Amino acid sequence: MRRLIFQEYVTLDGFAAGPDGGLEFFDSIGMQPDDDNLELLDSVDTMLLGAETYRLFAGFWPTEASAGEPIAAKLNALRLVVVSTTLQSAPWGNYEPGLVVRDLDAVRALKAEQTGKDIILWGSITLFQSLLRAGLVDEVQLRICPVLLGNGKSAFPTGGSPVRLDLIEARPWGTAGVLVRYQPAS
Repeated sequence: MRRLIFQEYVTLDGFAAGPDGGLEFFDSIGMQPDDDNLELLDSVDTMLLGAETYRLFAGFWPTEASAGEPIAAKLNALRLVVVSTTLQSAPWGNYEPGLVVRDLDAVRALKAEQTGKDIILWGSITLFQSLLRAGLVDEVQLRICPVLLGNGKSAFPTGGSPVRLDLIEARPWGTAGVLVRYQPAS
């Protein structure tokens, strides 16, 4: 079975976006090294996104604006799958358009495919929270930025049963951040 890896930039207090949806806190880690993401992209062949993150990504990654980004070529070569009940199509610039799926059963089927590498989920907080509750996330990878926002959009679900996680790795990242990786407890 293919693994689903969720990766998100978060503040030290667990927010994935500010109260206004802003992502300015990303800058707090200084240089954003891409070496580990280049390595991660070698282990995946599919990018899973929710509709909102798809719209953000589609406006940057498959365009000329991303040409100088070290991960752009690998990211644009990934198979794109967008989970949305509203989108009818998912164009990706001059690249192959994404596949739009409607529900978590489609994600479950994607994970069950017999061939292929892992699947990466970037951003897409609402989708992540649904996938986590459904037991479909195999790894939670957080890039913690040294900022306390106090409020904003939480990366994690509220209410419901606790989700226990086991630490895989923790290490410094960038000039001031921390990379932590967890897997759901067995």
